[in-house]
Amino acid sequence: MNILMLGWELPPHNSGGLGVACYHMSKALALKGASIDFVVPYKATHPEIDFMRIHSATPLSPLHRYGMGAYDSKFFEESLLGGEEIGDVRDIRGVQRKYVRFVDQLLDTVQPDAIHAHDWLTIEAGMHAKQKSGAPLIVHVHATEFDRSGEDYGNPVVHEIEYQGLMMADRIIAVSNITKSLIVQRYGIPADKVEVIHNALDVDSFANYSYDDSTYRYLETLKQEGYTIVATVTRFTIQKGLTHFLKAAARASEKYDKFVFLLAGDGEQRDELLRMSADLGIADKVVFTGFVRGKQWRDAYSVADVFVMSSVSEPFGLTALEAAHHDNAVIVTRQSGVGEVLHSIFRYDFWDTDVLADQLVGIAASRSLKYELTQSVKHEYARISWASVADRCLQLYQHVKEKAYA
Repeated sequence: MNILMLGWELPPHNSGGLGVACYHMSKALALKGASIDFVVPYKATHPEIDFMRIHSATPLSPLHRYGMGAYDSKFFEESLLGGEEIGDVRDIRGVQRKYVRFVDQLLDTVQPDAIHAHDWLTIEAGMHAKQKSGAPLIVHVHATEFDRSGEDYGNPVVHEIEYQGLMMADRIIAVSNITKSLIVQRYGIPADKVEVIHNALDVDSFANYSYDDSTYRYLETLKQEGYTIVATVTRFTIQKGLTHFLKAAARASEKYDKFVFLLAGDGEQRDELLRMSADLGIADKVVFTGFVRGKQWRDAYSVADVFVMSSVSEPFGLTALEAAHHDNAVIVTRQSGVGEVLHSIFRYDFWDTDVLADQLVGIAASRSLKYELTQSVKHEYARISWASVADRCLQLYQHVKEKAYA
């Protein structure tokens, strides 16, 4: 089975869970015999990937591709590219257009049995690839613009791209039932066109990892004095509900003094969250790490006692699985899809800061409760695997292929 996989990132050049999911799913597919051509919008090496062919759609470096104002930065315009190419990739829409042109050229030499496009960033390329090659299109929805905007609005251009792609897709994969419901209700897509395939955790990827307690030595010292470390590892965006998280942190600290809150990540809300922690009177209890990856990222899980996913809308939430694997008691919002596969966790509505505060205090005050939560959840995430995800994807590919060429 030849698969044209259209994605926006892969480790180690990923900024979030999308790249992690694409990596593990592709690896599992390759182990089952799939031949994969994976297109990314940047040029870089991927030293741990030898199981598929990676194609670079543009000469962008991963740093520029991430965003943070990089698409229209002076450095980018003056030093990375010149002449006509600047106009092509000045912003993310320009990158997408170049991505589509690259996929068009790639199809002159690659004949896929199925096209697998991830999220709105690659949907246009997927639609074009379907038209040119005749191969069926699978659109994999990890998040919609409704999720990213954290409300009913968002970018109308993105909404239109998502709608067109979902309509044109031969089959749609949603990462949770929450996401499937959103696709059906907000975009009017027939429910039988959408298949739910939850993400999984590759436990083996953590096998060679050993915790370095010097990474967060200050927090380790506080733990020895009886403090409970509450962590979240995420992007600082409105979708992630971090302003509600900080309000709950302040409320919990009024009831139980020995809390420290570790916010690992970065994003456009960073300055707002810094000011907010000061305004709430908990600046001395909140630690901001900045963007982390690799060892610092894993050590953030290891130092934590409790992990909170405070998202306003979270289609799945791989970080909750990762935190559970690192012996964290897990709390997620009812608006998070990962709650469909994990049950030995606490859940709350993202806006209900009083409930979250009480849950935090309950875990901090009871070692037996924390132990029960951390042990029971291991049996739950052990039941899901990327191998089973790959099996379901292969069945889906075969089904749409047979239907397309019938």
